[in-house]
Amino acid sequence: MINRVEQLRQQLSQRILVLDGGMGTMIQSYRLEEADYRGERFADWQSDLKGNNDLLVLSKPEVITAIHNGYLEAGADILETNTFNSTTIAVADYHMESLSAEINYQAALLARACADEWTSRTPEKP
Repeated sequence: MINRVEQLRQQLSQRILVLDGGMGTMIQSYRLEEADYRGERFADWQSDLKGNNDLLVLSKPEVITAIHNGYLEAGADILETNTFNSTTIAVADYHMESLSAEINYQAALLARACADEWTSRTPEKP
């Protein structure tokens, strides 16, 4: 069985691959409110969370999954994770340094699950 890196190289040698688009722009189109960013888990968090788009992988994963699926449906071959600002330095603005690893991990899991689902639907375009 061919591994994912080899599969990627093989696809690159045969055609141009399309990378997904901006997550932030798509998230903005949902017009989410403070409560959406908080979800149940962060309902009592000490600071405002609206704008912490990377946190949505924990508080509103269905939005991130829908965005990934939208890009794949539009023809994207490669997904990026929703982790643009999920370093410990960036999440410090929200007092969430201890969640950085979890946010990154969950973002990768969401993207991987979407990619796997679409690969099973379209095996000719892994």
